[in-house]
Amino acid sequence: MTSGKGSTDTSGSGDIARTLELLWDTGRRPSRGPKPALTLDRIVDTAVRVADEDGLESVSMRRIATELGTGTMSLYRYVPGKAELLDLMLDRVQRPSDNPADLGDEGWRAALEALARATLALYRRHPWLLQVNQSRPLLGPSAIDGMEKVLTRIKPMGLRDPELVSAIILIDGYVVGAARTQVHQEEAERRTGLTDAEFWAAQAPTLEKIMTSGRYPLLAGLSEDTFGPDFDHFEFGLQRILDGLEVLVSQRHAQT
Repeated sequence: MTSGKGSTDTSGSGDIARTLELLWDTGRRPSRGPKPALTLDRIVDTAVRVADEDGLESVSMRRIATELGTGTMSLYRYVPGKAELLDLMLDRVQRPSDNPADLGDEGWRAALEALARATLALYRRHPWLLQVNQSRPLLGPSAIDGMEKVLTRIKPMGLRDPELVSAIILIDGYVVGAARTQVHQEEAERRTGLTDAEFWAAQAPTLEKIMTSGRYPLLAGLSEDTFGPDFDHFEFGLQRILDGLEVLVSQRHAQT
């Protein structure tokens, strides 16, 4: 599994109307004729698997056709091209759970905590998502279902509607940054063959000399566990974001 390299793909860059038809299954279906050998679900699932295993740059109509044991032209009966296929892949991997309890059952804060952890896990499972520019997403059923579920759980915050959406964007932006750091660390280890511990150990002799030079007294005075692996930076940052939102929620409740 790799995050891959190369240019950034952009969601919503294909035939928007046709992609929405495929996402929402609103296109015209043939009423007669033999049952198709392929299905759109099989094509999308195969594309996701290829992206997970070999990176997004490996996803092409020819590669997917080969994986499915069919001709490339056969795929175009189901999906216009890679741009539209990408939007179908995005909606497929972001399909929410049917269980509302997955977002916690103890109020809006628990819901946003669960959302953050679930989103981090999503990027870890599908690191190629970090390569996609999703600033203009096509809203398929998974995206809409997920947004409805989250908004239902955080509506009691008492914020204005744009602020509720902004809270979700805030959490997502934080998670994307954390996920990118984690995925890049793992990719660096694969490419170099050095573990994180080995990488820093290689710098230790030089860093020790620099720290004892007196040039950086604050850094030299930090505790030994400052950069240790036991501190959960993701959880620390997440809780501070939620603390800030809690202050705002308390202010709004006091005003009303």
